[in-house]
Amino acid sequence: MYIQQSELFWGMNRDFVKEVMNIAEKESYKIGDFLFREGDPATNFYILIKGRVKLTIGETGQMVHIVDRAGEAFGWSSLIERDVYSASGECKQETILQKFDSRALLKLVEEDLVNGLIFMKRLAGLIGKRLIWSYKMITSSSQASVSMTGGTSRIEVSEAAA
Repeated sequence: MYIQQSELFWGMNRDFVKEVMNIAEKESYKIGDFLFREGDPATNFYILIKGRVKLTIGETGQMVHIVDRAGEAFGWSSLIERDVYSASGECKQETILQKFDSRALLKLVEEDLVNGLIFMKRLAGLIGKRLIWSYKMITSSSQASVSMTGGTSRIEVSEAAA
C-alpha cells in the first residue's frame, strides 16, 4: 500500500485510508510527460510511487521542487481551492503515481471529520515545508536579502551589492 508511505496518511484510521485507496488510480508516465502545466485547471492530486517529477514555474521553467521520494505528495493546488496549478509537473524519469480526483478526495475528507482534519493539518505542514524550502532556495541561489512585508504575503528580493 504505497499510500501509507505518504506522511499525509500516517496514523489515520485504516478504514479512511482504505477509502482513499479505493479512489486512487495507479498511472505510469514516460520521461518528458507533463502531468499538468502551470495555469491548467487543478483537478488532481498525486502521490509518487516511483520515479522523479520536476515542478517548475514561469516561462523559463525555473525548478521549484523535485519529487523523488516514494510517498511524496504534490498537486495540492487542487485541494486548497485554487482553480489552477501554480507550477508545471514534468516526469524526468519513468514515473508511477497514485492519482486522485481532487473532488472525490475532498468529499472523503469532509465526510470523516477526524481523519479529514488530520489530513488537512498534514497538508498544511507539507505546504509550509515547501514554502520554507523556497525561501532558502531564494536566499542561497541569489545571495538575496528577503524581507516580508506586513501581512501582504509578498516576498521582496533584492540582489546583494557586489
